[in-house]
Amino acid sequence: MTKIAVLGAGSWGTALAMVLSENGHHVNIWGNMPERIEEINQKHTNEHYLPGVKLAESIIGYTDLEEALKDVSFILLVVPTSAIRSVTKQINALLDDKQKPIIIHASKGLEQVSHKRISVIIDEEMAVEKHSGIVVLSGPSHAEEVAKRDITTITAASSSEIASQAVQRIFSNNYFRVYTNSDVVGVELGAALKNIIAVGAGALVGLGYGDNAKAALITRGLAEISRLGMAFGADPLTFIGLSGVGDLIVTATSVHSRNWRAGNLIGKGLPLEEILENMGMVVEGVATTKAAYELAQEKGIDMPITAAIYRVLFENARVDEVVEELMLRDRKAEHSTSKMTAEEE
Repeated sequence: MTKIAVLGAGSWGTALAMVLSENGHHVNIWGNMPERIEEINQKHTNEHYLPGVKLAESIIGYTDLEEALKDVSFILLVVPTSAIRSVTKQINALLDDKQKPIIIHASKGLEQVSHKRISVIIDEEMAVEKHSGIVVLSGPSHAEEVAKRDITTITAASSSEIASQAVQRIFSNNYFRVYTNSDVVGVELGAALKNIIAVGAGALVGLGYGDNAKAALITRGLAEISRLGMAFGADPLTFIGLSGVGDLIVTATSVHSRNWRAGNLIGKGLPLEEILENMGMVVEGVATTKAAYELAQEKGIDMPITAAIYRVLFENARVDEVVEELMLRDRKAEHSTSKMTAEEE
C-alpha cells in the first residue's frame, strides 16, 4: 500500500485525497486549521469545503507537517499559490536524503512579483537529492464533482516520464482518468491563465450577456493563453487539450468555479474587496491576472482581455466600459498567419 501526503485540506485537496483513498492508498491530509483536521478525523467530513460528502476513515488528518510526511512516497501540494514557496521550504527541511518522494502539485497560479510557475518555485526550494521528480496535476475538474465520482479526465505533466506515469498509476480508476504529458510549461500556464478568463466570463453573465459573448470570450481568451504560453516554449497542442481548452471550458462556464462566481458578482456591481472577503476560498484568478498582466507587459505580448480584466480588478474600471473598448479595438484577422486585410474581414 502506497503512503501519500496531501498538503492542503480545502475542497480540491480533500477530493483528491478521496480518490487516492478509494484506490487503496494510505492517505495523510495536512492542514493548518486544527478544527478542520479534527472534523476530518472525528466526523470524517469537511463540511465547509465539501458539504454533504462522507470521507473514508482511512484518510487521516494532521496539523503537524513532519508527522504527515513520515515515510510517504508521494507528496501532493494543494495549497494556494502564495503558500507554495513557504510550504516547500518546510518540506525540504523535514525530508532526509533517503525518502525521495515524488512531488506533485495541483495548484493553479503564478507567483506574485517573480511571475514564476509553481514547478519552478518547487524546484528552487527542494534539493534535487530529496525528491524523485516534480509532477503537475491539472485539467478540467471541479472538486464537488470528483467527490461525487463524476467522470473526470486530467493530465499529469513532468519532465520525468517515470514520475508522470507513477502519478497516473496512483490516481487512475473507473471515474478518474489521468493522461501523461511532458509539456510542463503549457500545462501550468494553461491552468493558471484560464482563471483570468473565468473571472471575465462570470462578469459577462453578471452584466446580462448571453452565450454569444461567452463563446467569444472563451475563444479569444484561449488565443491569449496560447500566445503567452508559446512565448515561453509551450507546445501549442497543449492548449487544445485537457489542461488548455478543457480546463478553460469547465472553469469559465460553471457556478462551481469560484473565479466565475467572483466575476459574476463583479459584473453585478459588487466591490472586489467584499467579494473576496465573503468567498471563503482563495480566488486565484485575481492574483493571476496581476501576474499575467505584468508578465505580458514585460515581454511585449498582446493580451487585451487580460489587460481589460486587470483594469477592472485593480484600476476600478467599469466592466461595461472595458467590454465596449474590447469590441471597438482595431479590426484584424483572426489568425496572425491570415493574409486577409482588415478591409477584407
